Amino acid sequence: MRNRVGYMVRTAGLVLLFMIQAGVAFAAPTGKLIIFHAGSLTVPFAAMEKDFEARYPGVDVQRESGGSTRMARLISEVGKPADLMASADFQVIDKSLIPGLADFNIRFATNELVLTYSEKSKFAKEINTGNWFDILGRPGVLWGHSDPNIDPGGYRSLMAIQLAEKYYKKPNLYKHLLANRPKENLRDKAVSLTSLVQNGDLDYAWTYRSLALQHHLKFVTLNEHVNLANIAYDNFYGQVSVRVTGETPGTFIDRKGRFVAYGITMLKDAPNLEAAEAFLVYLCDPHGGQEILQRYGQPPFKPAFVPSKAMHDTLPDKLKSLVSVAH
Repeated sequence: MRNRVGYMVRTAGLVLLFMIQAGVAFAAPTGKLIIFHAGSLTVPFAAMEKDFEARYPGVDVQRESGGSTRMARLISEVGKPADLMASADFQVIDKSLIPGLADFNIRFATNELVLTYSEKSKFAKEINTGNWFDILGRPGVLWGHSDPNIDPGGYRSLMAIQLAEKYYKKPNLYKHLLANRPKENLRDKAVSLTSLVQNGDLDYAWTYRSLALQHHLKFVTLNEHVNLANIAYDNFYGQVSVRVTGETPGTFIDRKGRFVAYGITMLKDAPNLEAAEAFLVYLCDPHGGQEILQRYGQPPFKPAFVPSKAMHDTLPDKLKSLVSVAH
């Protein structure tokens, strides 16, 4: 027993010495960690919460999810406290939180738009990549998407239809399809639409591929010119835009088409900086958060990246080796 205790003490001492020499902070974070995040991140972030808390038992992760635009406004307009904010569209963070409330915006994952349906959906046996836009325009077909004013999935759904009009050379397709979609078919976030499709209340709903996989929904895979998933077509995506409400009443923002990139930031006045930094390191770790994202159909960027060296310089030191600079 004495030998075993001595071995454990020596091992702990060597680990401690290594951490000091490596410049690693060995004091584990504790306390509440408040994370606001996109609804489409709910499943992978729930899994990360369990794994992260197992690694750091002193931390209590508290998550709040919703449409990314709405979540950012809860911070910027309402003043709700948060340590981290993860958005389905990195541009939401750029426009709402930087530079006043945050310094950096890490692009950490991607996704693609799909059109979900169930066996109960009208024309379920007929719909495919080449005819979905014809079926959505048929009388009696019920389809919907999330609210573009509060959720990136909403304006991305509208962008996909605009892109289809251009790519398939179908004049007035966008106008025609929206005339066949009542406003009551909108929801606050993309994930809210999955149950409506499963229950048969909607025939089709726009969402992300990760959500379709997580909720075991059938889906139509879209052409890469339409699904906003391929950075090689970013110039093509940039031909379309959707006007949404701004942060103050009566103002508007034009959201331009961009390939799907999720962003995350740490707030300057984060109540728990140590835990927030530890979670960012975990999220960008190939054996941590990236592994969980991949497992749930949310492809991570390997490595995660920021758009400039100036922004990279603002990252916490522990994070710099896990995040690259890419334009």
